[in-house]
Amino acid sequence: MEQDVESPAISKASKLPKPAGKDLPKKLAAMDRARRVQRYVQKDGKCNVHHGNVRETYRYLTDIFTTLVDLKWHFNLFIFVLVYTVTWLFFGFMWWLIAYLRGDLEHLADDRWTPCVNNLNSFVSAFLFSIETETTIGYGYRVITDKCPEGIVLLLIQSVLGSIVNAFMVGCMFVKISQPKKRAETLVFSTNAVISMRDGRLCLMFRVGDLRNSHIVEASIRAKLIKSKQTKEGEFIPLNQTDINVGYNTGDDRLFLVSPLIICHEINQNSPFWEVSPAHLAKEELEIVVILEGMVEATGMTCQARSSYVSSEIKWGYRFTPVLTLEDGFYEVDYSSFHDIYETNTPACSARQLADMSGGARLPLTWSMGSRLSQQGLAPEAERQDARTERNGDVANAESESKV
Repeated sequence: MEQDVESPAISKASKLPKPAGKDLPKKLAAMDRARRVQRYVQKDGKCNVHHGNVRETYRYLTDIFTTLVDLKWHFNLFIFVLVYTVTWLFFGFMWWLIAYLRGDLEHLADDRWTPCVNNLNSFVSAFLFSIETETTIGYGYRVITDKCPEGIVLLLIQSVLGSIVNAFMVGCMFVKISQPKKRAETLVFSTNAVISMRDGRLCLMFRVGDLRNSHIVEASIRAKLIKSKQTKEGEFIPLNQTDINVGYNTGDDRLFLVSPLIICHEINQNSPFWEVSPAHLAKEELEIVVILEGMVEATGMTCQARSSYVSSEIKWGYRFTPVLTLEDGFYEVDYSSFHDIYETNTPACSARQLADMSGGARLPLTWSMGSRLSQQGLAPEAERQDARTERNGDVANAESESKV
């Protein structure tokens, strides 16, 4: 994993036009296969999993706070208004019931009668007094008297329960509003992942970036390979999850995400892509899920952004176009090229075949690799010519040294 640097773009070789009808069946087959791809995680990070036949629904009520926070906004607002309205109506009915049982409603015109609540003459006035009590408005027109002990007890109960309702509902709304889900909208992943050579090894790479100036603190990246498998005993494991090492051992998975970074997975013996070739990759039904986590600098809350790449979105033989340039006193990131890739010379074989060919002879790596690729027809014609030229040059140098 390393930051983008400027590198010259490699121009694509020109190809002769082919008849339109010749590639039509292949294109239709590719389109049909693309339609049949079922994602485990969508490109925007939403998990494409639905829970059905959940019989123990009481478990949602045991954690009612999280259940309310997870509800959609229109349901959340409806419950918010409903809880307060029901609470006011209930206590309004209790104030009206006390006035009715004490006979306050029958002595409205009697100045010598001391009611439980002054100026409470109907259910509507009791409802208004309930709102004034719970919200501590206190207009001063309706006031409880000291000749009503049952009213004093009800006042205490409503004050305590009102505080609990306020704390619960306001807390729920605050957590709902401050959820860092929207912060993840400004964390972007490249549209495609690429496989190409880096430092003499095949690597799987994708790019991540942060569009905001406020940074993600303690950012870390991890990746999972989602692929069904069958064990030696015949057990079928659907959507088996395998870790993809993106620098856990070296600490490269912890990011300083100030500018876009290219996350690199070296395809070695421990990689699930060790024996994957371009032809094999085109037929595979797999998905790479990438997860970026960190704390929001402004709130300190944990934020998580997700994306995924299916096999058709993994481009073999490409690199990412650099987006970071040095200006007058600062670095500038061009996000218009964030998703751009360009073609590069890459062996059309698996990492295992590449390691076998490069390590099978005591020859220079370029000679051994180029010669063996050209022998097996895995390298393009230009690379075969380069390999032959380099090989002849090495032989000439060896002959001159022997003469000396």
